[in-house]
Amino acid sequence: MNQGYPQMQYPFKTKRYCQTMELKDDAELIRKYCLAHDEQHFRPEIMAGMREVGILEMEVYIAGNRLVMIVEAHEDFNWDDAMTRLATLPGQQEWEEYVAQFQNCSAEATSDEKWQMMTRIFHIYDKGE
Repeated sequence: MNQGYPQMQYPFKTKRYCQTMELKDDAELIRKYCLAHDEQHFRPEIMAGMREVGILEMEVYIAGNRLVMIVEAHEDFNWDDAMTRLATLPGQQEWEEYVAQFQNCSAEATSDEKWQMMTRIFHIYDKGE
């Protein structure tokens, strides 16, 4: 039974981005993709790059071969600028080449081309916010 996931609270305003992508519909490839993202195997230089461009939090959820990624960043975060910069940081190109084998898209696609930005169509907040 899923108990939900705790969220960070920041003393400043943030904004959220949600994206989706499909993996190749192959159980072994999906297993390897999940393994590459666990705490023991995730590459520290990729984490450092995300922090360097201003990503506060990132979550990736999976259902079958469908991924949903949620990114939390400062209110003044510029997605396009950050992704352009991230692509130039150490290890990023090699990471993109590695994970491309699992993803249901062109191996030459950039991260920004692979992940499709989602549009929020509904939200509900506590009245205190």
